Amino acid sequence: MKSIKRTFIAPKESFFLFGPRGTGKSTYLRDNFPNAKLIDFLDPETYRSFIGKPEILKEIVEGNSDKKIFILDEIQKIPEVLTVVHQLIETKKKVQFILTGSSSRKLKRTGVDLLGGRAELCRMHPFTAKELGTSFNLESALKFGLLPLVYEKSDPSSSLRAYLGLYIKEEVFSEGLVRNIGNFSRFLEAVSFSHASILNTSNVARESGVERKTIEGYLSILEDLLLSFTVPIFSKKAKRDLISHKKFYLFDAGVFFEMRPKGPLDAPEEIAGASLEGLVAQNLRAYLDYERKLANLYYWRTRSGLEVDFVLYGKDIFWAIEVKNSNKIRTEDLKGLQQFLLDYPTCDAYLLYRGKERLKKDNILCLPIEDFLLEFLK
Repeated sequence: MKSIKRTFIAPKESFFLFGPRGTGKSTYLRDNFPNAKLIDFLDPETYRSFIGKPEILKEIVEGNSDKKIFILDEIQKIPEVLTVVHQLIETKKKVQFILTGSSSRKLKRTGVDLLGGRAELCRMHPFTAKELGTSFNLESALKFGLLPLVYEKSDPSSSLRAYLGLYIKEEVFSEGLVRNIGNFSRFLEAVSFSHASILNTSNVARESGVERKTIEGYLSILEDLLLSFTVPIFSKKAKRDLISHKKFYLFDAGVFFEMRPKGPLDAPEEIAGASLEGLVAQNLRAYLDYERKLANLYYWRTRSGLEVDFVLYGKDIFWAIEVKNSNKIRTEDLKGLQQFLLDYPTCDAYLLYRGKERLKKDNILCLPIEDFLLEFLK
C-alpha cells in the first residue's frame, strides 16, 4: 500500500507524541527520523535494563555521540526516566528527545512532571480525510474508522475486534487497571451508547450492572488510555440558560461502531448518526492539533433544547457546526444554528449533511460532509 503522508509536523525541539496504539506514531517517526537512536520500552530486554537503572540513558546518549535525536518509545512504561531526560535536555542543548506514549495514566499516577514545559506536548490522531485525500470513503470510515492499524488491513472488521481485545488484555488487564475484566467489558458495551451524547454515568452503571463509583473509575481509564475524550459546553458571554454537562466521544468512529451492540431494536440510522458526528469530531480535533490552532472544541446546548454540535473558538477561528445524517435539509435542522447566530453574529455557521449540493441558507453554509472534511480543514 502506498505510504500516506501525515499532516502532523514534528517540532524542531524535544517533544512528547501521545496517541492511542495503532495511530501510526512509530511509523511516522521511523519515516521522518530514520537516523534517530530508538529506545523501545516494549522490548523486554530494554525494559529490564531501564526499570532498575533509568540513569543508563545518560550512558547511552554519551556513548552515541554521533546521534542527535533519541526516540523513547512508550515512555509511560518507565516514567522515572523522564527525570533523566529533563537533566539531559538541560545539558545536551543540541540533542532532541522524542518521547512517545499511548497512555498518560502511569505518568499521572507517579506524579512525574512532563519536563516542566521543556518539551512540547503533541498528539497523533487516526488518519484524517485530508490525509487520505481521494482515497477517503465516507461509508467505510463510518463503519471501520480511520485507524492506520485497521485501515491498512484487508479485513478491517476483524482487525477492529482484535484491536479492542488487545487494549483490554494488554493495557487494562495486564497493567492491573481493573480487577474484573468482565465488568469492564460490559461497561465498554454500555458506554458505547453514550458516544456523541451527554454522558449519564447512572445509566451506564445500570446498563452494565456495575456501581457508579466504579464506572467513574472506568471512564477515567478510557480517557487516560486516550480511547475517549469529552467536549465541554461553549459558554462565552452566554445570553441563554445553558446546560453544563460534557459530551462523550470514543476517539475513532470505527472503534465506536465495533463496540456498539446491534440488534433488531437498534435503528441503523441512529448508530450511523452517532458514528458520523464522532467522525467529524475526530477530524476537528486533529485539525486543531496539527494546524496548531490556538482554539478549543466545544458544543452548545440550551436548557430549552437548542443545540449546535460543535463550536470551534479561538484567536483566529469561530465556527459553529451542525452535523446531520440526512441527504436533505429540513427547516428544523437549521434552528440551532440560527439561534446561535442571533447570539454570536460574527461566527461562521456550517451545516454538514449527506447531500451533494452546497447551499446557503440564512447565512448558514450547508455542505456535503466530504467537502467540509476534505476542503475546509486545511
